[in-house]
Amino acid sequence: MNTSAGTTARLLGAGLRALLVLTALCGVLYPLAVTGAAQAFLSGRANGSEVTSDGEVVGSRLVGQRYDLPAADGQETPEPDLRWFQPRPSNGLGSNGVNTRYSLLLSGATNLSGDNGELIDQVTEAKAAVVRDNSVPGHPVDPADVPADAVTSSASGLDPHISPQYAQLQVRRVAAHDDLPVERVARLVREHTEGRILGFVGEPRVNVLALNTALRELLEPAATP
Repeated sequence: MNTSAGTTARLLGAGLRALLVLTALCGVLYPLAVTGAAQAFLSGRANGSEVTSDGEVVGSRLVGQRYDLPAADGQETPEPDLRWFQPRPSNGLGSNGVNTRYSLLLSGATNLSGDNGELIDQVTEAKAAVVRDNSVPGHPVDPADVPADAVTSSASGLDPHISPQYAQLQVRRVAAHDDLPVERVARLVREHTEGRILGFVGEPRVNVLALNTALRELLEPAATP
């Protein structure tokens, strides 16, 4: 009987020691080591790839965001603020309908097939809006020049990038609304156009948040009396 009790006590002691050691290693030392290495070598990415302007965080390079005017009374969808470059549509976004205590944003694709009537209507309306919003006197936008990313959402609905073609299509409209030379805005787009990763992976792209942050910094000196 005493032998059985002693064996049980030893097993419990060994299990407790193993629990304490593994908790210290896996629950304390390993997270501290990984966090320390991330902060030392990849601090920007570890902290969410934040973008700052005037010392304030304005967003993340990894998450797309819209640039809209304040919604008018009774208006469900606010109008885009045409002073800024606009991102891809976000038709795949939804709201949380399960836990209504929190206002959560759910990202995802629309999952509509290419011949779905609802998707066709969305693309048709989006294309007409792109043509209307970006046409300026003397320079109407040809519907054939509207790229696919201007009228379709990404799989996540939060793509932070647009194609250089879509960014260039918006140049004259942004220049007109911000009273800037067209060439200066076009140069801003060229400066923020990223090439393919390693020269062959993916497609050239423009980060909308980074581009609009640079545009804001360009406008601020002009707004200073």
